[in-house]
Amino acid sequence: MGTLKWIVGFLGWVSGGPIGALIGFLFGSLVESGLDSLRQLTGNMDPGQQGGTTYQRTTTASRGYTATEQRNSFMVSLLVLSSAVIKADGRILQSELDYVRDFVRRNFGEAAVSEAMRILDGLNGQQVNLYEVGSQISYYMNYSQRLQLFHYLVGIANADGELCKQEKDVLEAIASAIRLNAADATSVIAMFYKDTDSAYAVLEISPSATDDEVKTAYRRMAMKNHPDKVATLGPDVQKAAEEKFRKIQQAYETIKKQRGMS
Repeated sequence: MGTLKWIVGFLGWVSGGPIGALIGFLFGSLVESGLDSLRQLTGNMDPGQQGGTTYQRTTTASRGYTATEQRNSFMVSLLVLSSAVIKADGRILQSELDYVRDFVRRNFGEAAVSEAMRILDGLNGQQVNLYEVGSQISYYMNYSQRLQLFHYLVGIANADGELCKQEKDVLEAIASAIRLNAADATSVIAMFYKDTDSAYAVLEISPSATDDEVKTAYRRMAMKNHPDKVATLGPDVQKAAEEKFRKIQQAYETIKKQRGMS
């Protein structure tokens, strides 16, 4: 099986629900052979899950998923939401596609790149219901995984060096859909969008915070964003989480330097 061999049979929880319906339709549109295993996966979901505005929980929620299934589910979720971010400003920029391409290469190897980009190209022609997809993601991913997923999405939006209002609006909608705390979403965006108050936004505090409040905020953010919390998604996702963790440390050091804190 040459097409999509890196993911067939290991889709995990994205084989059902609105993501499964979307991807299943997309796969059927893109290719006509070599997908029997995938069609069996997406064909076994409750037909009632393929429509409506609310994601319905399935019996698979009680089943454990392997690390590979979790990682692939994270990957598919990233591709689906990436398409919404990439299309936000009405343009599909090469820098944004390259950002996704590099992620796939680091996590799945060179052989997976063309297949993943083919999926993304198909998704770019589809309408994604952020709230149906987000509901499924929030049900199956823990909070730390969703926070890391959002970090990737903001990175995609900023790949061209500019985070425009349309992209920010879509990112805020995604944050709400995957049930991120608004302060956490603002914190991640501030890691990419720099201004005089961005260091405080990263730590989810205001410039009027006391030194003790700054220290408390740093400890809270360091604990919430620790790379070990996404270890099940693989070393490359964990490495990206380490980058996010460093940005929190840098924000703290910036504030300490500004204030002369020890």
